[in-house]
Amino acid sequence: MSRAEVTDAPGPTAADRAREPRRSWTLGLFRSELAITFRRWRTLALLAVLAAVPVLVGIAVKIETSDGSTIGAGGDEGGPAFIAQITNNGLFLVFTALAATLPFFLPMAIGVIAGDAVAGEASAGTLRYLLVAPAGRTRLLLAKYATTLTFCLVATLVVATSALATGALLFPLGDVTTISGTRMGFGEGLLRALLIALVVAVSLTGVAALGLFVSTLTSSGIAAMATTVGLLITVQILDQIPQLHALHPYFFSHYWLSFADLMREPVYWTDIVKNLQMQGLYAAVFGSAAWARFGAKDIMA
Repeated sequence: MSRAEVTDAPGPTAADRAREPRRSWTLGLFRSELAITFRRWRTLALLAVLAAVPVLVGIAVKIETSDGSTIGAGGDEGGPAFIAQITNNGLFLVFTALAATLPFFLPMAIGVIAGDAVAGEASAGTLRYLLVAPAGRTRLLLAKYATTLTFCLVATLVVATSALATGALLFPLGDVTTISGTRMGFGEGLLRALLIALVVAVSLTGVAALGLFVSTLTSSGIAAMATTVGLLITVQILDQIPQLHALHPYFFSHYWLSFADLMREPVYWTDIVKNLQMQGLYAAVFGSAAWARFGAKDIMA
């Protein structure tokens, strides 16, 4: 290479050099938020409770069927059909545990983490110090939301892993019979279980955004957590009232149990896609609302 070519080679611009520290700071902030969140005793206690649910379900089914009796299926939708299959294949404990924890335990845990994300910092007096550093409100909020989404994935995988381990210990493993009556190998069933866990984790993104928005409205972490969990319970109660059937498709929890359609052959994607679209809508609306509120929030007062 000639000296002229070396001299003419373009170097990093001033904008590139300025962007690198910001990118490093954002990643560092995200790693710091992850470390703080997952080191808290409250977070570990929530994960322990979630891990215990599949164990309790598995033990209950084992005791119930110890005399040779079987648990009758309550139809071909959601958890009841999965429960009827647990004694034949422990892998179905994964599906049952996710169906049992998704309506309340998982979103409650997400609500606690998301509700405390900003309000907890404000209550402890650390939020103003975070904003003194060159993080910026937008990057800080994104780091908080990304941490909450990571907790969504970790919490869901904790439930699935605990259920798989419990199912393997208490029940036989083998080929999987789908809700449609067809059979698939254990390996394919395990992949379906992983896909279901990922869908369940994504199903919690709307609750995460809602909790983050509520967290920007108050300086009390306890109030934010209680409000988020209260809204979660209220929405699910409203989703069970027949007179409000016209509103049901717009509730973030309405399509949660659609993940059961992944255990059909062929897979029914209609409700699953509607669920993902609804979560994306809630994440966009309440994420934007949280950004607008946090940007105008008087932190230094």
